[in-house]
Amino acid sequence: MFEGESAVLSELVRERNLLSPEQFREIGEEHERTGKSLSQVMMDFGLITEEQLLRAVAEHLNLEYLNLDDVEIEQAVLRSIPASVARMYGAVPVSVNGNTVTVAVMDPYNPQLVSELSFILGKDVQVAVAPSKQIEEAIKRYFGEDSESLKDVLTDMEAQLTSAEAIETATKTGGTAALEELASQAPIVRFVNVILLKAIQDRASDIHFEPFEEEFKIRYRVDGALYEMAPPPKHLALPIISRVKVMSALNIAERRLPQDGRIQLNIGGRQIDLRVSTLPTQFGESVVLRVLDRSVVNLEMESLGMPPEILDQTKEIIKVPNGIFIVTGPTGSGKTTSLYSCLKRINTVDLKLLTAEDPVEYDIEGIMQVPINEAIGLTFARTLRSFLRQDPDIIMVGEMRDLETAQISIQASLTGHLVFTTLHTNDSPGAITRMIDMGVEPFLITSTLQAVLAQRLVRTTCKKCRVAYEPNESILTQLGLTKEDTAGRPFYYGKGCMQCNETGYHGRKGLFEILVISEPIRELINMRAPAGVIRGRALELGMRTLREDGIRGILDGETTVEEVLKYTDSR
Repeated sequence: MFEGESAVLSELVRERNLLSPEQFREIGEEHERTGKSLSQVMMDFGLITEEQLLRAVAEHLNLEYLNLDDVEIEQAVLRSIPASVARMYGAVPVSVNGNTVTVAVMDPYNPQLVSELSFILGKDVQVAVAPSKQIEEAIKRYFGEDSESLKDVLTDMEAQLTSAEAIETATKTGGTAALEELASQAPIVRFVNVILLKAIQDRASDIHFEPFEEEFKIRYRVDGALYEMAPPPKHLALPIISRVKVMSALNIAERRLPQDGRIQLNIGGRQIDLRVSTLPTQFGESVVLRVLDRSVVNLEMESLGMPPEILDQTKEIIKVPNGIFIVTGPTGSGKTTSLYSCLKRINTVDLKLLTAEDPVEYDIEGIMQVPINEAIGLTFARTLRSFLRQDPDIIMVGEMRDLETAQISIQASLTGHLVFTTLHTNDSPGAITRMIDMGVEPFLITSTLQAVLAQRLVRTTCKKCRVAYEPNESILTQLGLTKEDTAGRPFYYGKGCMQCNETGYHGRKGLFEILVISEPIRELINMRAPAGVIRGRALELGMRTLREDGIRGILDGETTVEEVLKYTDSR
């Protein structure tokens, strides 16, 4: 939902009698249920067209309504807004009169948009209303796909900002007010916007702002690998980090303690969430932004890339009435996405689902999701205890961190609940020994644990520039294969192109292994057998390892030998 939209449309509907009270109540319920904006729900219901709604909004807010198909925008007008700002704010300049620029925007409901654009552009801004599709097409037509280069923005920023000495003096003497003033300077705002926009366009999962003794690095992670952006001058680290903290509603004066916040952006009609984490270091605050782009996440189980047999086994396991299902792997291996996909599959109207997460990454319709907040004592264990009094059918615990959480999860399972959770172990048998190491009795594990799914994420070969080659004996030996095993099928690598930023990789896929807790495995668990023994027995019973799934990916041309060797072992 756009900020301020509910208030504007509520007032507009009442003032003009656009809908009956019953219709507006239904729209409000649909908005709450689906998370769609009120305006979108009204159009989906066929109660009003976009043009009718926008004309009414324009009249109500005393704004001009424009049909951009009938407007020819001059080059001098287009130069009044940088391409990155147009894309970031969904804004197209349509006319300039003296120091006032008139801008057609996708989000006319946002009361802060005028002040932010005025700050960045150094001009007075007059907002106009136009159909969002026309604005999108105008941005593509007039500003192209590429944003302005960071180098250009850096040059402008250095030219316009005060010196390192002035910044240091201002922060030492002026305190919070001076920091806020530095963070709100138009070149800083514009630079941070370009950084965020470029990272999101390049499909980054994380953005890192890192101060060192002699330099200030900005890096972003794409498909698991970090790439460095053009670094700004070291003395601009504090204003830039302060700007990020202002955007995420953090205390900019507090630089001694870690802080966590959140930024919500609407870029080209896409809702982007950024989870912000600050960490005090020797040379200033390190800030990491986790990008959660809901528009690119597919939570269907079939999209996870599981081998058919593992997908079928997982679908069966998540249908059982009670028990524990663990997904395991290192940080960033896609565990949460897999669990969300499982929850989405079994989320029906006759079941109550509760989740405890740190933090809640994606909102799923129909599921009660609780964000853990250990600072106020809302731990996984405490939340789980409360869950059991809420009459749930299925519970998801973000992570089984300690014995207390494990014991309550087991208690929930024994009292008729299905529990999903994650652990950090290298493989699926390792999850069992980890639970025993925590202090869980083996007989409780065998009574409740249904299966353990282990997974990794490997980069996929860029389809545009991949090249086939015949592997030599050395490569086959590393993978434990022979010429006969490959049956003459070629291996692939990416030589690098524009689409993959010369990396040879584009996107990621999962590697999976599943350990189903059968009777022979239960016997070994009760005997406190080591993970290696459990693993050996599971292989005899037909379990496919992460390495084997990786080899399947190599033979199918989906990933490379280097990725599989890096993320899997030969055990």
